[in-house]
Amino acid sequence: MHFVDLYAQYLSIKPEIDDAIASVIAQSAFVRGPHVDGFEIDFAKKLGVKYCVSCANGTDAIYIVMKALGIQPGDEVITTAHSWIATSETVTQAGGKVVFCDTEADYFNVDPAQIEAKITPRTRGIIPVHLYGQPADMDPILEIARRHNLWVIEDCAQAHLAMYKGRNVGTMGDAATFSFYPGKNLGAMGDAGALVTNRDDIAEFSALFARHGGKGNHVMEGINSRLDGLQAAILNVKLRHLDKWTAARQSRAAVYDRLLANVGDLILPSRRERSSHVFHLYVIRTAHREALRDWLAERSIPTVINYPRPLPLYQAYDYLAHTAADFPVASLHAKQILSLPIYPELTDFEIGTVVDAIKSYFSIPANPR
Repeated sequence: MHFVDLYAQYLSIKPEIDDAIASVIAQSAFVRGPHVDGFEIDFAKKLGVKYCVSCANGTDAIYIVMKALGIQPGDEVITTAHSWIATSETVTQAGGKVVFCDTEADYFNVDPAQIEAKITPRTRGIIPVHLYGQPADMDPILEIARRHNLWVIEDCAQAHLAMYKGRNVGTMGDAATFSFYPGKNLGAMGDAGALVTNRDDIAEFSALFARHGGKGNHVMEGINSRLDGLQAAILNVKLRHLDKWTAARQSRAAVYDRLLANVGDLILPSRRERSSHVFHLYVIRTAHREALRDWLAERSIPTVINYPRPLPLYQAYDYLAHTAADFPVASLHAKQILSLPIYPELTDFEIGTVVDAIKSYFSIPANPR
């Protein structure tokens, strides 16, 4: 069994992928070109935004947007305590200071009720992360940003096509960023990313900055962060299947929900009201995480811990002198979370195998429950 089976996905659309790759090779369209232009147009249309600016990866996308928003040395940016480090490290790389905020008890995302207390005269923006495919609670976040004249960047790396109150994630802030890392819901066959926005100024700056400040007419010093033609062609194909794959992920999650209900002390993923979770990850919680994980590994069932500790408690942020008590919810979650296999091609039989193994763990009298 796989945690994510990318080969199965490839086989399901093999002729389309092979034709797309062959087309790039035949045209020698390896950098920029029609496949990249086409993907930017189609992805923006899919989300309902004016602009998509592709780049090398999702981490670069966050960095580029912050540069477009004019971040200055010492500017503070508030983000979640529980995410992948790309969200916070880019704040520092862009010259800002990261300020961590604890998370919601039920949804793993940044807690809007705690954001306002983090705001100082140096605060310039907020980066909510739609973690695991669950939309963050954007309405109160946007209201706080409006009151304090802050910008908002949505980190949508794990939430392609997730919906919040009838709106696509990525369409509500000043800009949003996406990763197309191979294992994402919309994944390339290598690294790739993009930022989207409705703001002309962000789109114009970002397109220049990501391409050496403007090819042939360098209006600024930029960076080299380009989506290559092969990845764009692959993404063009996969984008056509994303709705179907998203529905399949949601269907797989519903099967897990039904079969794991009331098993042991498991806490299953919650869904935010009036929103749609796209299940990049299916994350359960249990007080017996390590023992259960070992039990599953012994039965060749792969699991992952996303993520094993809050960001501010890593060595990289020792200079902030935080403790677990500063982020009680994120710290608790980090001790309990366990991601189970989920991907569109996962079969009912495979889910049943995972569920049976979990049930067997909780049914053994010797196991703590």
